[in-house]
Amino acid sequence: MTRAPEPKERQFSDEDLHDLVASSDTGAREPRSRAVALLIAGLALAWSLFQLWIAQPQLWFGQYLPVLNSSQTRPIHLTFAIVLAYLAYPALKSSPRDRVPLMDWVLAIAGGFCAFYIFVYSRELSLTARSGLPTQTQVIIGAAGLVLLLEASRRALGPALTIVGSLFLIYSYMGSGWLIPDIISHNGMSLTSIINAQWLDTGGVFGIPLGVSTAFVFLFVLFGSMLDKAGAGNYFIQIAFAGLGHLRGGPAKAAVVGSALTGLISGSSIANVVTTGTFTIPLMKRVGFTSEKAGAVEVASSVNGQIMPPVMGAAAFLMVEFIGISYVQVIKHAFIPAVISYIALLYIVHLEALKRDMPALGEARSLLSMLLRTFVGFVLMGVAFTALIYGVRGLQALAPAIADPVVMLLLLAVYAWLVRISAQRDDLELDDPSAERFELPRMGHVLPTGLHYLLPILVLVWFLMVEMQSPAKSAFYAVAMLIFIMLTQRPLKAMFRGEAILPALVAGWNDLIDGMISGARNMIGIGVATAAAGIIVATVTRTPIGTELAGLVEIFAGGNLMLMLILIGAFSLVLGMGLPTTANYIVVSSLMAGVVVSLGAQEGLIVPLIAAHLFVFYFGIMADVTPPVGLASFAAAAVSGGDPIRTGVTAFGYSLRTIALPFLFIYNPALILYGVDLGTAGGLAYAAWIFVVATFAMLLFAAATQGYFLARSRLWESAALLLVAFTLFVPNFWQDRVFPAFAERPVAQLEQAFDQAEPGERLRFVVQGPNFAGAITRTTVVHAIADSDPAQGRAQAAGLFLMPEGDRMFMEEPMFGSAMQEAMAGFDFYRPDARTEVVSLLEPAERPSRYWFYPPALLLLALVIAIQRRRQTKPAF
Repeated sequence: MTRAPEPKERQFSDEDLHDLVASSDTGAREPRSRAVALLIAGLALAWSLFQLWIAQPQLWFGQYLPVLNSSQTRPIHLTFAIVLAYLAYPALKSSPRDRVPLMDWVLAIAGGFCAFYIFVYSRELSLTARSGLPTQTQVIIGAAGLVLLLEASRRALGPALTIVGSLFLIYSYMGSGWLIPDIISHNGMSLTSIINAQWLDTGGVFGIPLGVSTAFVFLFVLFGSMLDKAGAGNYFIQIAFAGLGHLRGGPAKAAVVGSALTGLISGSSIANVVTTGTFTIPLMKRVGFTSEKAGAVEVASSVNGQIMPPVMGAAAFLMVEFIGISYVQVIKHAFIPAVISYIALLYIVHLEALKRDMPALGEARSLLSMLLRTFVGFVLMGVAFTALIYGVRGLQALAPAIADPVVMLLLLAVYAWLVRISAQRDDLELDDPSAERFELPRMGHVLPTGLHYLLPILVLVWFLMVEMQSPAKSAFYAVAMLIFIMLTQRPLKAMFRGEAILPALVAGWNDLIDGMISGARNMIGIGVATAAAGIIVATVTRTPIGTELAGLVEIFAGGNLMLMLILIGAFSLVLGMGLPTTANYIVVSSLMAGVVVSLGAQEGLIVPLIAAHLFVFYFGIMADVTPPVGLASFAAAAVSGGDPIRTGVTAFGYSLRTIALPFLFIYNPALILYGVDLGTAGGLAYAAWIFVVATFAMLLFAAATQGYFLARSRLWESAALLLVAFTLFVPNFWQDRVFPAFAERPVAQLEQAFDQAEPGERLRFVVQGPNFAGAITRTTVVHAIADSDPAQGRAQAAGLFLMPEGDRMFMEEPMFGSAMQEAMAGFDFYRPDARTEVVSLLEPAERPSRYWFYPPALLLLALVIAIQRRRQTKPAF
């Protein structure tokens, strides 16, 4: 059978690819005028220096200069973002890119003035607008600021966020109309009230999203940009190829690992695609991948970089503020899904290589032995890090006065030693992947050349995980270490090699300046996105849409949680086609995360809020993959020369595991380590067990969706593999179907149950009553008994006002501000024709372990293996 010829590939130059990244991430305008170019670069550099100034934790300048609070730093942050958005992003595709038109200068100055006004007149605003008495001048400036912000958002991010923000402003103003459902209608807000809430107040545009961008996101984006400029991005790619290039389909596997490592420091899927793809995609095509499949592998790898801690496309920091948990907790919950997703993608490209019988680049090696060596390496790293923790803690206990200087000197000594090792080898350079003869890098040569790049990452992890410092403080110390490395690595190498030091010092200084400018330009879109998304957040909190959306979604979903999750996933996907991941997450989580929790409670499923937020986030990043808009797919097609739609469709197939994961951890929160105490040996052992089982299940899911396991799978074999994977992921699903999770007790015993429960025990009861739309609804309430609770009267202490009548238990509205009042906020306790009551008191039922469902699932897997072994023609690994 003759293979159909591939369509003629389009060739894109380095300038085209640079323009593609610039138009989406840093701004596509590059003025010919040196003065204008220097002004834009100078503003970007000033922005980075300002962020480092406000982030440095010692506040040594406090006695000389006033220390700025968050309500003052946010307007300055937005001033930089708006001005740079107008100077760096053309208004239209047809607008000039080699100069800044006069109108853009006017808009940049006006937009910067409107934002900077909030900083300069913050005291006056606190006495007028923020007290409900805005002046006419303030209203005019606020109105102009909103319009200019939405236009800056359109330039930097496309029209979607501008349209969504405008619709929310119109909804705030109108309140009701034939397009607005009655359930979310209201009387409408005056124009003055809207502008006051959105621009002049400390919420709205200058609220939590922009605060997160100012305090946390900028530093981490700057860290990633500077680490890449220092040479770490190239180092990570070389490490991936040195370790995986010799495997079957090795370039694709190296693309996965390289993108995962790059994703640790980058929040941009498009930049990730172009940066790693220009090297990996030609090599993938070289061993047999089609243009579309090569691009799809790179897309799936790069987009998943946004779910990889610690940066997560800025979403991690927003979750900290929205959920109220620590940054370390967010990383804990996000880690296992991200890692198993990448492991599954590595397995997917391995299956592709088996299906197409692809060769290795050079002498073939075993994937299984590589995985074993990697595992041993991680164990050794874990042992070394643990020893480091105990060593530093011991030094601090023995000599606390000199512990910090000694640790700093040791760090500098290790850095100098690693740079000396690096200087003994040639600097890393990527070979031309299209050259007739390509030689893979050797691990023994590559590994020692960049070990010093791991030190800033070590500093970041140390302050986050060991010292338990804030993300901003941890990032500042990591950036400070990186600044030192960028200024000294080249001169030290020159000294060790006997070369001239001055040119190396100048080159290092230029790298530092370029890294700071690139970091700031990468933040333009995020800065205006978080500011514009604040419009949605303020609207949600000040109108009925925030409290009544659950009822609206419940109507559409018929009260079914699974259908509602599908609808929310589709909504996130569609909205994300026009929004960057960060803005999409802010919008959808503000609207839907609480809805997931409340509707889950109505079905008796307690959904952790972090699981709902991760669900929204995962679907938001999939928009970069999904045709017809998927920007990452277009970027990959530009590199590979393939068709962008076919590339996106293939990448979507590779990313099915990323779509499945959110549903799985909604129904089994253990997958995100919810409720697992990693501070105990038992908790660590349970986390390791979850990781192993989840990884094995995800590999089976990948094999099922790719139609290949030991051999090409028949339809029923793929279905069996899906069933086994689902059982391993969510064994409690079958357990709940066969054995009821809870037994009912008489509701009249509710107060008694509160008083008899042991500290740490959870009480569960079901409440039913009218909501504010007039419908009868129910929800499951879970209350944990605390050590501080009184011995008697715990129900009333928790905020409950119970009214027993015979064998029924009615309720009044719980105490204002209590957890019970928040859990039952959707009930209308003052309806004369319907009362709210406790309809069920539940206690855990005795039933067999959910893990008893593993043996039949594994027997089914053994059957599939036995049947496929007869058709197997290639080794599985």
